[in-house]
Amino acid sequence: MSAGIVIIPTYNEIENIEKIVHAVFQLPSNFHLLIVDDNSPDGTANKVVELQKTYADKLFLEVRQKKSGLGTAYVHGFKWALNRNYDYIYEMDADFSHNPNDLEKLYQACKNGADLAIGSRYSKGVNVVNWPLNRVLMSYFASVYVKMITGMKIHDATAGFICYRRKVLETINLDKIKFVGYAFQIEMKYRAFVKKFKIEEVPIIFTDRTLGESKMSGAIIREAVFGVIMLRIRKIFNRL
Repeated sequence: MSAGIVIIPTYNEIENIEKIVHAVFQLPSNFHLLIVDDNSPDGTANKVVELQKTYADKLFLEVRQKKSGLGTAYVHGFKWALNRNYDYIYEMDADFSHNPNDLEKLYQACKNGADLAIGSRYSKGVNVVNWPLNRVLMSYFASVYVKMITGMKIHDATAGFICYRRKVLETINLDKIKFVGYAFQIEMKYRAFVKKFKIEEVPIIFTDRTLGESKMSGAIIREAVFGVIMLRIRKIFNRL
């Protein structure tokens, strides 16, 4: 029995992709894996095709024509997964900032009643390794800001390590998702919160990538700051 499908968006992750694939498939539970690659020029997708010879029945690849943003990659993956019989659908980064072993914790949380399980950096203090202090503070206070604006009782609103029960994604209109960066992560949690799904935070330790380049940018941060306000306004006017 499958423990669900783990969606990993990639762009130029050739240094990480083989190791992360092996790590997921070495876990005790039977996770499947979908790589959504944005036509990486470094050959990430070619490496996945090579790995499919070993993991033919549980490693899948979708290649998009251009780099179109994290949020659209996940929406693409969600739709793919909903067209198959997966009860649990996960988000995870390719760069080992999320420890693949913690997929088991998210799986157990949803099996035990959570509709949405969040791998949380801030539910038990600040559990971030290798980030400069200014980035830790920015991320931490972003979640405080989101709490204030939206009313969600979530310590880590921008987290990108998540397990959804199938019914959550079936209930959310994925074609109406507006944002692509960190604001996408906030928007998905807020839509689940508004629909009164049970959200649980699972403490994890987040370790910044050691290989490859971060995709963080000023535009992503601005989208998150103003996107939260827009989400709240749309909810007030019943346009969410």
